[in-house]
Amino acid sequence: MEMSSLCLLLLLNSLHAGSPKVSVTLSPNRSQFFKRESFSVSCEEDEEEPGTTWTVMKRTDDGEVSQCASSCSISAAYPATDSGEYWCGNQHGATSNSFNITVTAGPVVLEIPGLPVTEGDDVVLRCRLQSHTSGWAIYTAFYRDGNIFGGSYTGNITLFKVSTSDEGQYKCGIFGSDKSPESKLTVRGSPTDVSTTPSVGRGSAAHLLSVFTLLRHLLVGSPFLLSTILLGLICRDRRKVQQAKRSRQTSTAVIMEMEHCRVYPYT
Repeated sequence: MEMSSLCLLLLLNSLHAGSPKVSVTLSPNRSQFFKRESFSVSCEEDEEEPGTTWTVMKRTDDGEVSQCASSCSISAAYPATDSGEYWCGNQHGATSNSFNITVTAGPVVLEIPGLPVTEGDDVVLRCRLQSHTSGWAIYTAFYRDGNIFGGSYTGNITLFKVSTSDEGQYKCGIFGSDKSPESKLTVRGSPTDVSTTPSVGRGSAAHLLSVFTLLRHLLVGSPFLLSTILLGLICRDRRKVQQAKRSRQTSTAVIMEMEHCRVYPYT
């Protein structure tokens, strides 16, 4: 019984740990910025948890980790201090998904979403030259994983109805100028996948989630329950041992009395 309760508790804990209740946001949502441009990263709780504080974490390219408050605003970005990996974390060790930002002193950036895009969406990639302010009249090439896959004279290209096959490292190059840094495009599964699954519909999934949530609150929210059960079992076993010990002592006394009567029948 106690082993089954422990296994269920560990299972619910693992399900809870695998679904962080926080979303990391990026504004504007692009992973490349020119030096001295501004952007902000923040943590938004999907489900409020009392006693939990989320902060924006940053790991720069030299490996140094620092933190902001629940929102981190960069008013003038620099390559050495603001390029790196960003995510949300709390004091209990839970983390959100992470993404990378590149701040460059170069002349070209590729405007590509820094956060994951949803499968089936159209994604616009824009190649931007820092010193160019008028309409485009220069050919721009777009690269995925080092290979050219398209180009335009507008500086833009659209990936229609993206899928996981579109994931990769992207960059752009402007004729007569330099290339942008590389950034990864991440594609996540469409949320409609849940509703199209024959065995589990959206209502069933929501009901299943509510059951798990209830069980998690009953077990995870009451950690003393398991310890109380274990303490009761220990006390029960201890009483059994004591009763068995007293029974053996009584039996031994009776046997000794009977032996005494047998040896000295007239005393």
